[in-house]
Amino acid sequence: MKKHTDLDGVKQVASALLFTDIEKTKYSPMVVQHPFTNTGVTAISVEGSFQFLNLLENPKDLDMWRQSMRQQIHNAETPYQIYSLINSPYALTFLRFSQPYLSKEDFSSILADAWMKSEYANRDANVSKERLVSMFKHADRAKLMSDMERTQLDALADPVTVYRGVTNYNAKNIRALSWTLDYDTAVWFAHRFGEDGMVYQAQIKKEHIFALLTGRNESEVVLDPKYLEDIAPDLELKQEPELTM
Repeated sequence: MKKHTDLDGVKQVASALLFTDIEKTKYSPMVVQHPFTNTGVTAISVEGSFQFLNLLENPKDLDMWRQSMRQQIHNAETPYQIYSLINSPYALTFLRFSQPYLSKEDFSSILADAWMKSEYANRDANVSKERLVSMFKHADRAKLMSDMERTQLDALADPVTVYRGVTNYNAKNIRALSWTLDYDTAVWFAHRFGEDGMVYQAQIKKEHIFALLTGRNESEVVLDPKYLEDIAPDLELKQEPELTM
């Protein structure tokens, strides 16, 4: 990682992602997959007025949209301004390819936000579990957590008891980075989408915890799954609690 961020390098990464193909979904053109948009029907400002564009059916519209986004990338004065243009499901992908050009401070700050925004970070096809672990190992913990979160983590007994709720969707991904200190939160995840899932309990030493994140009211613990110990299912799983998520 660089001592100072190479903004031009970050802009090159963003421009390369901008020109990747837009992937259709069964809900297209309204819903698509792309690093810079989640819809195939959008609008841009042209000479003070909005012009609607169909990115999937009109090549001229697609080119106009890309040029508009490219100009925003070019005008960005910080890496975070570029990151803010990225579609949330691709936040970690952007960070993965931008990492060689970012300072440790910028990389760490963006990583914390990208992780929080990624709904299924543990299953990101573009960023493997091993890559995620490496990214967190290279991050500055002081930038990953707030002062309050660091204080809460420091106050925990060692080793730490953590929980993870899984459904049929992720039942095979028990050794993931994302766990929680709160049993009821794990139960909520086990019953999410109306499923009858499972809660697992494990132990981990604090030295293998990357961050404690409380921003989503989940008491989330991001950790190195290689060092989880005594993983066991809760055979007396209680019913879904009433949580405000």
